[in-house]
Amino acid sequence: MRKILFFIILTLFIIQSGHAQKFGYVDTEYILSKMPEYKKAQDELDQISEKYQKEVHDMLDEVEKARKAYQVEEVLLTDELKKEKQDTIAAREKRARAYQKKIFGFEGLIFLKKQELVKPVQDKVFEAIEKVAKTKQLQIVFDKSGDLVILYSDLRHDYSDYVLEELGLGDPKDTVDNKK
Repeated sequence: MRKILFFIILTLFIIQSGHAQKFGYVDTEYILSKMPEYKKAQDELDQISEKYQKEVHDMLDEVEKARKAYQVEEVLLTDELKKEKQDTIAAREKRARAYQKKIFGFEGLIFLKKQELVKPVQDKVFEAIEKVAKTKQLQIVFDKSGDLVILYSDLRHDYSDYVLEELGLGDPKDTVDNKK
């Protein structure tokens, strides 16, 4: 549905302007993969995520051990003690799941940390894309790595290397104009 709506808006934009629009595309995944600060942010996120994943795993392991211990002694317990142990296990599992959601859920700690670490890098890329678009007089710039599917594209419309050059990450041996 998003793609259909996008193409309708794009078509209306082109029709309304009365003349052909100049467009290009970039591959933000490719650009980000060339940025050391993005790799550093991803590595930091991975380390944080691993640490919290281990904590959650340990909490859930403890719940499982308590559940197994309960199953072993269940036959010896009164109904009242069974209920108490079941409630305790259920409460521990609920706390573990709540903690997991707090860390990994939507707008959880990992989400917020990702915004903190990655957003400045993405903003830098988008500023460079905007500069390239203005310099190259592009009205529309697509992201090849996003939801938009490009079934065919001529390399002369790929402005990813221009963006890398704008970010100071271009390959000195590669001249952008020779590639296009």
